[in-house]
Amino acid sequence: MLLVDSHCHINFEKLAKDMPAMLARAAENDVRYMLCVCVNLEDYPQIKKLVSEQENIFSSVGVHPLYTECHEPKVEELVELAADKKVVAIGETGLDYFKGRNQEASTGELTDDMEWQRKRFRRHIEASRITGKPLIIHTRAAANDTMDILEEMEAGTSGGVMHCFAENWEVAKRALDIGFYISFSGIVTFRNADSLREVAKKVPSDRFLIETDAPYLAPVPKRGQTNEPGFVRYTAEAMAELRGETLGTIAEQSTNNFFALFSSAERDTKRDNIDMNRCYS
Repeated sequence: MLLVDSHCHINFEKLAKDMPAMLARAAENDVRYMLCVCVNLEDYPQIKKLVSEQENIFSSVGVHPLYTECHEPKVEELVELAADKKVVAIGETGLDYFKGRNQEASTGELTDDMEWQRKRFRRHIEASRITGKPLIIHTRAAANDTMDILEEMEAGTSGGVMHCFAENWEVAKRALDIGFYISFSGIVTFRNADSLREVAKKVPSDRFLIETDAPYLAPVPKRGQTNEPGFVRYTAEAMAELRGETLGTIAEQSTNNFFALFSSAERDTKRDNIDMNRCYS
């Protein structure tokens, strides 16, 4: 069996300080490939060095919508950095209005002007269209605006994935209709995630991915722990139970889907069939 963690942040300190052991644990759980996702350009050199040393780890380049005290990316910068063969995607990008909403107001309307987020998001979409590399989308409390912009800018041209999906079927359907994939994290195992589990049952077999978003959102039965790529197996097991499939089928489908979406990621068929523990000894 072969699994892919399609979205993790293993360059973050909690995981980076234990890198060899963490990668070995991933291998023990059949996680053969990972996508280390960039959240700001200041950290990109660190990510570039990491993925250059590990053939089975890929990267993205982009700036997360919640990062404010950082370099503001230009389209040309994103395009230039994305030329690296280990960069397989643009992002993580998108919209996050959660902190901009007045939680005490009955209307739940925005209290902050989020136009700066929308401008940054559009630049990432433009870079994706220029490079042909798919988008990794983060959306929180902003699903309608996120989808409106993706549709308006014809982001489906280069494709992408709704990372760590936690919305309803209506949003999922809009994403699927423009050619995007839906990625499920450990949230699908949470007790209060019934509506998300219904989405997980409906997404076509050729359009879903699985991820950890490590070091965040550890799945049941690892809740409360630092999440890591090896834990993606628990999400795969949950998906198998929900969809009435075997773990092996979910692993095969999600892996094939990863390489179909991130088409510039090089898959090593020899690596797929060897004992990965030897790679980290």
